[in-house]
Amino acid sequence: MTTFNRTSFRRSLCAVAVSSAILGLSAPVLAQDTDEEEQVTRLERIEVTARRTAENLQEVPVAVTSISEAQLLERGISNILEVAQFSPNTTLQTSRATNSTITAFIRGVGQEDPLWGYEPGVGIYIDDIYVARPQGAVLDILNVERIEVLRGPQGTLYGKNTIGGAVKYVTRRMSGDREFTISGTVGSYNQQDVKVTGELPIIDNTLYFGFGYANLQRDGYGTFLTSDLPNQDRENYNKDVQAMRATLEWTPSDTTFVRLAWDKTDDQSNSKGGFRLLPSILTDAPVPDSVYDSYTSLPTENRVETEGVSLTIEQEINEQWQFRSITANRENYSPVNIDFDNTSLRIFDVPAIYDDKWFTQEFQFNYRSDNLSFVSGLYYYDADSCGTFDAILEELGKALGAPGLTREVSGCSNSTSTAAYGQGTYQLDDKWSFTAGLRYTRDKKEALVRNGLIFDTVYPESGWIPGYVRDPSVGTPVVLDDSKTWNKVTPRLGAEYRYSRDTMFYASFGQGFKSGTFNPRAETAEPAANPEDVYSYEIGVKSDITDRLRVNATAFMLDHKNRQYVSVIPDPDDSTVLNQRLANVGQSDATGLELEFTWIATNDLTIYGNLGLIDASFKNVSSFDAQGNPIDITDQFVITNTPDTTANIGFSYDFRIANGDLVFNGNYSYRSSYGLTELNNLLTQDAYGLLNLGVNWYSANGQWRVGLHGKNLTNEKYLVGNYAFLSPDPNNPGEFLPGLGGDTTLIGYYGDPRTVSLTVGYRF
Repeated sequence: MTTFNRTSFRRSLCAVAVSSAILGLSAPVLAQDTDEEEQVTRLERIEVTARRTAENLQEVPVAVTSISEAQLLERGISNILEVAQFSPNTTLQTSRATNSTITAFIRGVGQEDPLWGYEPGVGIYIDDIYVARPQGAVLDILNVERIEVLRGPQGTLYGKNTIGGAVKYVTRRMSGDREFTISGTVGSYNQQDVKVTGELPIIDNTLYFGFGYANLQRDGYGTFLTSDLPNQDRENYNKDVQAMRATLEWTPSDTTFVRLAWDKTDDQSNSKGGFRLLPSILTDAPVPDSVYDSYTSLPTENRVETEGVSLTIEQEINEQWQFRSITANRENYSPVNIDFDNTSLRIFDVPAIYDDKWFTQEFQFNYRSDNLSFVSGLYYYDADSCGTFDAILEELGKALGAPGLTREVSGCSNSTSTAAYGQGTYQLDDKWSFTAGLRYTRDKKEALVRNGLIFDTVYPESGWIPGYVRDPSVGTPVVLDDSKTWNKVTPRLGAEYRYSRDTMFYASFGQGFKSGTFNPRAETAEPAANPEDVYSYEIGVKSDITDRLRVNATAFMLDHKNRQYVSVIPDPDDSTVLNQRLANVGQSDATGLELEFTWIATNDLTIYGNLGLIDASFKNVSSFDAQGNPIDITDQFVITNTPDTTANIGFSYDFRIANGDLVFNGNYSYRSSYGLTELNNLLTQDAYGLLNLGVNWYSANGQWRVGLHGKNLTNEKYLVGNYAFLSPDPNNPGEFLPGLGGDTTLIGYYGDPRTVSLTVGYRF
């Protein structure tokens, strides 16, 4: 579990590491020669498991980006979010209010709202184990071997909720040696990180124990400017995370492998406060000077706890057949404070609790012969996703003559899913191969929702705010108690043509679906929304044009049907009514192009890049007016978190010095403009680019590593989320009318500012 594996970091190994920073495409390898000056750097084979079995990246007919441990380290990538820069048409960002909740979109498909019961459109996996909830899914880099980004629906091998794609976090298997690595990082905003990893052989060549620990600390990028509550930490956008892993690996024979793994992440960073883009009409506080400053009337404390345990068994039955069993149990608990209005008044405060547990069991049967490879399996998923939130509108309640006003919503969504799948590739001759796959899934959802008004200020836990004690007799009525079952068959078909030893063309059709669900904010016994469906058509080429130039390209078309959406529509006659309705609002489509390349210009210089183009829009979105008549509202919807253009260009350059090797790297990542909200979008982030530069030094004996990294060096300010509770004033263009809570609430959340960090690592 080392963080760098160089026993003697000579110039040749430096070249390997530098070009391993070619994210998603390749890493060079050296043709060794007795004369070091005659060594030539060439493209290297990269292994991925995009099709649930180990394969050469250049032979996999899937649009996939693979990022190795060396790439992550040398670019100073600390968590999974930065991976999006190196994968075209991919968005990975922190959600609103916390550091650990992810917003993931690939090719215009994802999940805008992380409320319990909603299903993601991009699957997150740790060692083939599904992470069902976005809370806690912003994974920090610890003991990682590589990260893979699979673009497009993965409905056959990965199943439901991968209609946009999948992000796979693959941890390292142990080497069998005694190893120990420690690294420390200091940086901007008083960043202080410590990571420790290691492994110990308990029984030589048979049983090994591995561990990892990270303590990640950073002051806030901004400040909570006001808070009426005592003893509150006023740092905004700070970081306080501890992550732990422990692993036992047992290899009783050459044909058997067993891994027992445990991990836990405890994020105690403050709740993130948003930036008021408009001044409040109910307070005299001005718009803050910094986009990282905020106001709040809630406690600033926040927590996201995630923990999981898994057991993986791999058994080689014979030369053709392999059996795998993957058993996992994960849970997530998160009490959060979200101040929607970001003022010092209780205009629209939402303290909430998320509580999720899920169990998965998968059995795989894999076959490989000279001309046939086949992956098949059985899958079971059982999850409880529960939560409570109190929408506190105290100022509105006082205006109505009550001591306060709280809309309390709570409930659970219990889900079970069973599936059987199989996918195989048959090699017809030395040119042609064909792929076919099929997955049958049966989903059942049971939902209980409580929703009601309390004419007082209450919180989901007693004493959440000093002086506010919840009356245990206060409850809200059950408005929905229902269940529904869906059955789905998702196919995949493909053809591959090997034009030459180094060039493959492929075409494929695939289908994926996002699970049907009930509205966790339901106000009445409304019916469940049906599953979403995505039909994907793709053609691509993977080519090593020379032993120094690799080009992969993909053209795709998506047809996204039955899109689910929950709209929040204030009632003009009753400001206490939210009217949150869930429905399959319509469909959208997307066409696009993705290009990735690697060019080893010299033995010391590697240039790489990627380009993503996409044209995505809603089609045929329908609703009903107050009289129940159907209306077309297509022009009110936009595809969010999906720039028309994503691009990245980068380099790696290395040279040898007297006491080791230096590796310089840098990249510029560009994103064109994009909207933040699907319905009635009021905020559009303009085009921007992020410039990152770094330099790494490796000692001659391979034990020391020093890295200096600068991120977002031009200090771009860019939106990653928002809340909008207001409406344009039809009589005064450019002006707004107050929305829920009686204020003009337009809030923005921003990505990281310019940061510089220094990391020192030592391997024993």
